Amino acid sequence: MAIARQVLCLSAFLSLPHARSEPIRYSVAEEAESGSVLANVAEDAGLAPAQLSARRARLASEDGRQHFRLDRGTGRLVVAERLDREELCGQSATCTLPFELLLANPLQFFRVEVAVEDINDHSPVFPEERVTFKILERSDPGSRFPLEGAQDLDVGSNSIQAYSIAPENDYFSVSFGSRSEDDNYIELVLEKPLDREEQAEVGFSLIAMDGGSPPRSGTTQIRIVVLDVNDNAPVFAQKLYVGQVLENTPEGSVVLRVVATDLDAGPNGDISYQFSQALGHRDSAFTIDPTSGEIKLTESLDFEAAENHELSVRATDGGGLSAICKVLVEVVDVNDNAPELVVSSFSSPLPENTLPGTVVALFTVRDRDAGANGKISCALEDQLSFSLRPAYKNYYELVTVSTLDREEMPRYILTVTAADAGSPPLTTTQTFMVDISDVNDNAPVFNQTSYTMSVRENNVPTVLVGAVSATDADVGPNAKVTYSLAPAQRTEQAPCSCISVNSENGHVFVLRPLDYEQVRQIEVLVSASDGGSPPLSANVTVRLAVVDENDNAPLVLHPLQDSSPPSSELVPVSAEAGYLVTKVVAVDADSGQNSWLSYHLLRATDPGLFVVGAQSGEVRLRRPATERDAVKQKLVVLVRDNGRPPLSATAALSALLLNDFSDMRLPHSSLATEDEGSSLTTYLIISLVFVSLLFLMSTAAFIARKVCKRKELKSGHVLYGAGNLQSSVADAAAMGTLPHAYCYEISLTTGSGNSEFKFLKPILPSLPPQHRGMGGDTNSEQGFPRGPITAEEMAPDNPGTLSAEQFNSLSFN
Repeated sequence: MAIARQVLCLSAFLSLPHARSEPIRYSVAEEAESGSVLANVAEDAGLAPAQLSARRARLASEDGRQHFRLDRGTGRLVVAERLDREELCGQSATCTLPFELLLANPLQFFRVEVAVEDINDHSPVFPEERVTFKILERSDPGSRFPLEGAQDLDVGSNSIQAYSIAPENDYFSVSFGSRSEDDNYIELVLEKPLDREEQAEVGFSLIAMDGGSPPRSGTTQIRIVVLDVNDNAPVFAQKLYVGQVLENTPEGSVVLRVVATDLDAGPNGDISYQFSQALGHRDSAFTIDPTSGEIKLTESLDFEAAENHELSVRATDGGGLSAICKVLVEVVDVNDNAPELVVSSFSSPLPENTLPGTVVALFTVRDRDAGANGKISCALEDQLSFSLRPAYKNYYELVTVSTLDREEMPRYILTVTAADAGSPPLTTTQTFMVDISDVNDNAPVFNQTSYTMSVRENNVPTVLVGAVSATDADVGPNAKVTYSLAPAQRTEQAPCSCISVNSENGHVFVLRPLDYEQVRQIEVLVSASDGGSPPLSANVTVRLAVVDENDNAPLVLHPLQDSSPPSSELVPVSAEAGYLVTKVVAVDADSGQNSWLSYHLLRATDPGLFVVGAQSGEVRLRRPATERDAVKQKLVVLVRDNGRPPLSATAALSALLLNDFSDMRLPHSSLATEDEGSSLTTYLIISLVFVSLLFLMSTAAFIARKVCKRKELKSGHVLYGAGNLQSSVADAAAMGTLPHAYCYEISLTTGSGNSEFKFLKPILPSLPPQHRGMGGDTNSEQGFPRGPITAEEMAPDNPGTLSAEQFNSLSFN
């Protein structure tokens, strides 16, 4: 079957950027087979075939029926199903199937209209196969007898064009025409009088011919019964009756009443009414009372199915004469159809970084009612992130109007309400559930601004000291957090190698033992990164405090506990209780209570003679010395820290008890005079011999001590009186038993029992630099140094320092 194609060229567009101003028009003959190619719509719309697939081109119609389909590969418009014009458009003069060609990204519309052209596929059909007329034999020539015309579902030239009689006869001819556009008539015309006695019946065929090529025809049989005279035929009061009825009028309701009159009397004036069985009304929704002429409803009407109904009513008298009138029943629309909402496209989920103005859904609305009942308005309920905007005709777009945030709202439930303008209005709602997909727009967040952890020194390797934790507001891979150590500064320096963090759970480990005395705090930067692309990260400072363990024993600074013999402190025998002998100075490398030191007297030659300050380490006399006390006192002081368990060290020291010589004077004169007695000379000789022997013995003991690797020193000698004072002091200085060097001024007088020994100036011992400044107090009554040593006395070249050679050079008078 040939297919006609007609395309109108367009020169203007509407203001909408995505809608064509004039539709693309085609025509196709009805009964076209499915699969027939109608046209290349892509070429006519100015589109490349590749764009159809890329932009998801499709066809959409208001009634939802797809009479055509689009071949995206070629752009051809193809008939999707067999087209029957009469089924689609009925008796309408024109039959147009409108639809839209929709394209996305960007949204674009093309209005397409396909005119379905009629073909002569229906023959004329009379409402009745046989029609009988009863005509008086005295009817005048030229009398007309109305007939029900044939019906042809085709239109235009394919509809009925002519009527004829076969076989032709001398009595009747046929006349047809139209009084108005919608009022066609057909009548039998009596050409010459009938004679019942000559011919009681006349029969022939009435043929209706359409204008198709080839033409089609329909036939009905006409039977004429010749009657005796019935002078008057029924006459209707109106040729056309018009009635209106609401589509929701119940069954049995009277629509209208037709009235016909007959001037004859008797049976010839009795009129009965009946419908002429016109084509398509055999199952009519109406019934007529044959006596009263009332037309009633037999079923409810539907305005959307048919807006009006055309009926033919025949009034027949008792003599067989009849008249025909037309009844037009107009159905009044009632708002009985809610709006319909048809979704053409819908996008979900949406990325949360979707730009405002993005089309989420495209839908069309329609209402089968008419007038105000079919006027529709759409609204979006209480939504700030989305809005509705008209797109084209009755199409609407659901678009975004603001940025989206999945962390704030992962799903939007959008309700679109379509309402008509009826009274009361009818509404339809459509719910769109728009899911928001995640985008990596949130960096991990630590649950603390900084972390402080602690570990005890001397820890085992890979000890767990704590954990950092970060969360990410995103989901999926964008929320998977991994941990790592980051450089502390922007200069890509490596992080601390002694700390490690588990990449999965954030556990912080110390990889090697730490020493509090070397490092007390470590600060690292931990980075948390998510699994997004690109990943986002956050940093947090982790401070690791090393907790001190009591792993360092106290260190005695004074007196020195080296390989040299311990120094001896000089204590006057006349010293009172509380006299400061010396002070033990010690330090502890630990901190806190582990470095709190206490001093205890562990051993002593005479335990009751000395006392040690528990906090200060000062060694003082508990009581005055007596003659019974040993001259040389050995003491061992225990220094203990406050750790758990405590560690300790000992300090060994010695003290020499000397007779009181505070009143001795040493005048600067020659050693001997001519007035000195023999007793003094004898004492001097003995003293010199004793000092020499003592020096030799000290030298031998020193050498032996060095050879025997620090064996215990032999007991020293105590100077008694003025005779052996020089030898004892020299011996003590040579042995290094004096903790401090002092300058002595000695004045001895021959023949006198009074001798004077006076301390002139304290002299520092030769201590290591780190021990300098450690001094005791000075007992002002006894003349012994007790206070702190001054800076001048700490100088290495202090002239007050007394060596063995200087001591031997002392002059004695």
